[in-house]
Amino acid sequence: MSSLLIERLVTRLTPAAPAPVPPGPDRRAAVAVVLHDEGNGPRVLLMKRAERPGDPWSGHVSLPGGGYHDEDRHLLATAIRETREEVGIELAGTRVIGQLAPLHPRSSGPQGIEVTPYVFLTEHSVEPRCGPEAIAAFWLPLDTAASGALDGTYTYPGSTLTFPSWTYDGHVIWGLTMRILAEVLATARDR
Repeated sequence: MSSLLIERLVTRLTPAAPAPVPPGPDRRAAVAVVLHDEGNGPRVLLMKRAERPGDPWSGHVSLPGGGYHDEDRHLLATAIRETREEVGIELAGTRVIGQLAPLHPRSSGPQGIEVTPYVFLTEHSVEPRCGPEAIAAFWLPLDTAASGALDGTYTYPGSTLTFPSWTYDGHVIWGLTMRILAEVLATARDR
């Protein structure tokens, strides 16, 4: 798949002009799907969230991102700000390939939240520097994930609920993060 994946994403995703978030009670968030290809295949940046009371995603592996703040001009600004805060990477000025359809995490509580993924492409390798909300950051090779080599199941703690997952370098990727990355891979698949 290598750089073909990125070429297909570039042709199949359209960067939308950022729109202001309409006022209202709906909670919104944005995440950054940061891609890079050094010639040995495309990689996506992931992070392991710090343990925090009251955070439904505490300790989980995720894409950098978080909740919309009133001072953000739009959700794209949210994805950029959160990536800077969580993993120390400045995405302002980085190529935005496009955005995926908003999703709703199943574990977001009774009020729910709408999460919009934005896909970025970095020309140069960037090294993440974890902020207080992240305890680790790493690059997941998308070719390996697409091959099925990382496939497994994750059992939600304290329950018998199981979910599809990928395990990479001791990190378990599941839930909304895996759904978003599966959508990236599906968008880039041969049609």
